[in-house]
Amino acid sequence: MFLGDDLLPFLVLAFGGALFVGNLLAVVKPPERQLDESHLERAPVARSLGFALLGLVAAVWAIASLVAG
Repeated sequence: MFLGDDLLPFLVLAFGGALFVGNLLAVVKPPERQLDESHLERAPVARSLGFALLGLVAAVWAIASLVAG
């Protein structure tokens, strides 16, 4: 198989980790200055934390799949 048998768990780990880190950083450290008035000052906290939790679950699931077999 192209790029090995574990391609899907590695992709889920990459996307889940990026989703977790990106949304968590959007809540913890918002941008210092805004580009224009069409952007929000802060990220929506509930939605960002929900997506961060979803990314964490996906990353943990991928790690468990890689370790198990």
